[in-house]
Amino acid sequence: MRERLEQLKVEALEELQSVTDAKHLDELRVKYQGKKGKLTEILRGMGGLSAEERPVIGQLANEVRDAIDAAVTELSERFEREETERRLASETIDVTLPGRKLPRGAVHPLTRVIEEIEQIFIGMGYQIAEGPEVETDYHNFEALNLPKDHPARDMQDSFYITEDLLMRTQTSPVQVRTMESMNGEVPVKVICPGKVYRRDDDDATHSFQFNQIEGLVIGKNIRMSDLKGTLQHFMRELFGSETEIRMRPSFFPFTEPSAEVDVTYKKKGATEAGSRTGNERL
Repeated sequence: MRERLEQLKVEALEELQSVTDAKHLDELRVKYQGKKGKLTEILRGMGGLSAEERPVIGQLANEVRDAIDAAVTELSERFEREETERRLASETIDVTLPGRKLPRGAVHPLTRVIEEIEQIFIGMGYQIAEGPEVETDYHNFEALNLPKDHPARDMQDSFYITEDLLMRTQTSPVQVRTMESMNGEVPVKVICPGKVYRRDDDDATHSFQFNQIEGLVIGKNIRMSDLKGTLQHFMRELFGSETEIRMRPSFFPFTEPSAEVDVTYKKKGATEAGSRTGNERL
C-alpha cells in the first residue's frame, strides 16, 4: 500500500502540472480526491492492515492528500488571478469617453400654473403659506366655524385616519394656522396653494385628490372692492389684459358675504367668449 500511495502522489502531481484551465483542474481533483477517487479507493484497503502498519500508512496517506491539496489550491488561485486579469483587460472603462446625456423632464402643467399664480400674487405683496396635508379635525373644520353638526360638512366626505386626524379637504386650515402664528398682528396677506383630498369617484371632472389655492387678507379698511380689484388684476395677469370678471352673490354655509366669480376670455380666432367660475368670499 505504501508503494501505491507514493506512486499515486507522483502520478497526481505530474498530471496536475499539465492542467491548463479550471475545468480540467476540477476534473483531476475529483479523479484523485473525490468520493470515488483513487486516493479514497486505496484508503479503503486500510482495514486489512495490522495495528502497527495503520498509523504509518495513515500518516503517509495524509502527506499524499496534503501534497495534492497544495497543488490544487495553487493552481486554482493562479487560474483565478488569470481570469481576473483577463476580465480587467477586456472590461476596461475609458474614463475619457463623454457621458450619455439623460433627457430632461418637463415641468408638469399643474406645477407650471401654480408657480405662475404664486409669482402673480408675490408681485402684489403676498406671501406663500403652506401647511400639513394630514390635518386635525379642529383646523380643518371647527376653527373655520364648522362644528361637527354643521351642514357644510355634508358637502364633502372626508378621508379620516383617526377620529381627530384626516386628509385635509381644503387649504383653509393653512389660513387658520397662519392667523394662529401671527398672534393678532396685521396686516396679513398670504395665498395657500396645496393638495386637498375628498372622497369622490374619479372621472373627467372629479378626482379624490386635486389642488386649491386660497388667499387671506387681514387689515384695516379691507372691503369687497379690494377683493374684486385683486381678482381682476390676477385674472388679467393670468389670462390676458382684456379679461373681465363678474361677481355674483352666492350662498356658502361657511362664509358671509359670499360670491362666485365668472371669468370671460377669448381664445385667439374664437368668435365667442368662454367662462370659468370660482367662488370667493370676504
